[in-house]
Amino acid sequence: MEQLMNGPNRQKGMGLWGMLFVFGVIGFVALVTIKCTPIYLAHLEIQTAVNDVADDSSYANASPFEIRRALQRRFDVDDVTQLKTKDIKIQREDNTRVISYDYEVRVALFANLSLVIQFKDAVRVKTS
Repeated sequence: MEQLMNGPNRQKGMGLWGMLFVFGVIGFVALVTIKCTPIYLAHLEIQTAVNDVADDSSYANASPFEIRRALQRRFDVDDVTQLKTKDIKIQREDNTRVISYDYEVRVALFANLSLVIQFKDAVRVKTS
């Protein structure tokens, strides 16, 4: 009997349940990646637009309306729909403006399970 357990007919490798588990994990990671990639790409566009406006020193003493209008133009070009300019806070601190935003995006994975991603940033507008 002991000879049968150590012989060449002994199972090597992964069984059916092990393979199903591995494929399930790979599938779940792929699903999350596919769902999250567009969200992070859209956030990158938002972050780029805010940083571009903040890097322009002509907006250091501009009104919040002018800054929002500049951001809206950039959002329109980049087709940004996750964040509205009215949700962006523009405050004055130390003789300059600070542009900040805080928003979350919800994406449905499957059935009643959703993924929530929160983005928050504050950028100081450059002075001349």
